[in-house]
Amino acid sequence: MKVAVNVAVVGAGWAGMAAAIAHTQAGRRVTVFEAARTVGGRARAVQGTLPGGSPATLDNGQHILIGAYTESLRLMRLVGVDAQTALLRLPLTLQFPDGQGLQLPNLPPPLDALLGIARAKGWHWRDKLALLRTATAWQLRGFRCAPQTSVAALCAPLTPRLMAEFIDPLCVSALNTPAHEASGQVFLRVLQDSLFSGRGGSNLLLPRADLGALFPEAAARWLPRHGGQVITGQRIQRLLPLPGGRWQLVGTGNAAKEADAPEAFDHVTLACPSWEASRLAEGLAGTAGLAAAGRWSAAASTLRFEAITTVYAHAQSARLPQPMLALRNTAAHPAQFVFDRGQLDGQHGLLAFVVSASDGDRAQIEQQVLQQAATQLALPGLQPVQTVVEKRATFACTPGLQRPGMQVLPGLTACGDYVQGPYPATLEGAVLSGTAVAACITAG
Repeated sequence: MKVAVNVAVVGAGWAGMAAAIAHTQAGRRVTVFEAARTVGGRARAVQGTLPGGSPATLDNGQHILIGAYTESLRLMRLVGVDAQTALLRLPLTLQFPDGQGLQLPNLPPPLDALLGIARAKGWHWRDKLALLRTATAWQLRGFRCAPQTSVAALCAPLTPRLMAEFIDPLCVSALNTPAHEASGQVFLRVLQDSLFSGRGGSNLLLPRADLGALFPEAAARWLPRHGGQVITGQRIQRLLPLPGGRWQLVGTGNAAKEADAPEAFDHVTLACPSWEASRLAEGLAGTAGLAAAGRWSAAASTLRFEAITTVYAHAQSARLPQPMLALRNTAAHPAQFVFDRGQLDGQHGLLAFVVSASDGDRAQIEQQVLQQAATQLALPGLQPVQTVVEKRATFACTPGLQRPGMQVLPGLTACGDYVQGPYPATLEGAVLSGTAVAACITAG
């Protein structure tokens, strides 16, 4: 009788739960270890309180999905999430409170982009012509550029208005890296897969449920029904190689101590953040025959990170003209987008302001955003609810960046939005890596 391969997945974020599902579907027995008490990693629900004392369900960061996120949508359906109910689908929109900006119609590509650009409010004909010419050149070159090209250099033929009102907000929302520092090649791949991947690929998918309910919590319920388990409150402190290529996990919290002779695993997938995966791999580097773990750890540790700040604010009468608006971003007004949670999940009067690639003091950013709301949205009465700063929300997606691979050692792999792949640090990048990592091992 064939014995199932026993797999440990370290981390219950979006990548970890995608990996656990893929390993399970490959016939392996899976145990997920999560240091926190909840699943979801850097895309999870958090609890807050409105100014009047009522409870509010927030997220540790306001995320946007797009129609081209086919793997995210597939996994959501697989674990029982109704994507049509859980996500509000809208044509790509980058409109500002004054109505200026781009809004694509619901047409197949490239007609949607052509008509959307032609109708863009506030853009001069020179802006529109420059964008059409430049986008055509990108397409003719197969959406490829030199590896060291930045987004700013890639978009040099565009006008200042297009940079300020289209490229900059699109780049910082997709790559969480300013255009002058961001990878032009990764930016082109995002454009290719969204604007030219088929009808609906560029659509915005705005969560109507909190990020935990959107996938990881449902995945954590799916796994036990298919023979796996998720154990929260356990931080893995180190990995111990065993004879025969097996592994022992030593942890804290509810995890078994080394002396307790815990279960041995045939394979370990590191789905924790890159700095945790680097720490665990570095701990193996001194063991004979495992020097490659040190090289992988060094590659992971070179990644630089960008923060994302989400400022939640509330006023009973606060309502936007549409569920999401772009904001004009300056040093004094740092938010690039605002979301109306009342129109998304029914929490009326609750707005979420997103400051991508944020830099500065939490309290200062909060006050700047509230002033920005008063100036750009004519909402002077907003009260702060909670300001969430994810200091290492994403890696800085810079030109020519060498990201660590999935294979660390025989029997030890890694997944996450930071490993080698075509996408920046997005939910889709995370789940794609989680699904792909299961193919890195053979069923024993």
